[in-house]
Amino acid sequence: MSAALKLHQVPAKKYFVSVEDYLAAELKSPTKREYVAGEVYAMAGSLISHNRIMKNILGSLYMRLRGRPCEPFDSNAKVRIREGTQTRFYYPDTQVTCEPYPPTDTFHDKPRVIFEVLSRSTRRIDLGEKKDAYQTIPSLGVYVVVEQDSPTVVAFRRTEAGFVREVYTGMDAVLPLPEIEVELPLADVYERVEFIPEPEEKDAVG
Repeated sequence: MSAALKLHQVPAKKYFVSVEDYLAAELKSPTKREYVAGEVYAMAGSLISHNRIMKNILGSLYMRLRGRPCEPFDSNAKVRIREGTQTRFYYPDTQVTCEPYPPTDTFHDKPRVIFEVLSRSTRRIDLGEKKDAYQTIPSLGVYVVVEQDSPTVVAFRRTEAGFVREVYTGMDAVLPLPEIEVELPLADVYERVEFIPEPEEKDAVG
């Protein structure tokens, strides 16, 4: 995911935004913003490597799923998560849904697969808050996090015993996605990607 920056933070009192106001404002906002239980967070930019990996995943999934019920979406598509009385809206880097949605809908709530590309600034939230939230989605079969500086992906896959962590590494590795009946070679995910250390946060974002 791209880095998230909190917009509304008041020491003594938090500024609450309703779901309805958030969705209405998001249609006009020049920047993408995520929503967590009434608080809104703006999305920052990302590195070329991050964008290239997202493009590769989306393109590979599109070609494999073309003409089939499941469909991949890029980071402009929101996911809604309901946890008790709380509602969240995130923008995953890539998601695959297998349910039909009206063309006027502004979010999905039944993703089958979700991908997030890790970065120095987002690793903690992608592997913590977001992983925990995504895993509460009943339709989700697998949550995949993708490294930028090495050919490595980690899949948190739903099983009868709960989510199980699987690691796939190396350009010859293949990520199985039986949840959508395809396989994703890491050579496709990392096409044209240079594996170099990510800059410090003060020098780059994403």
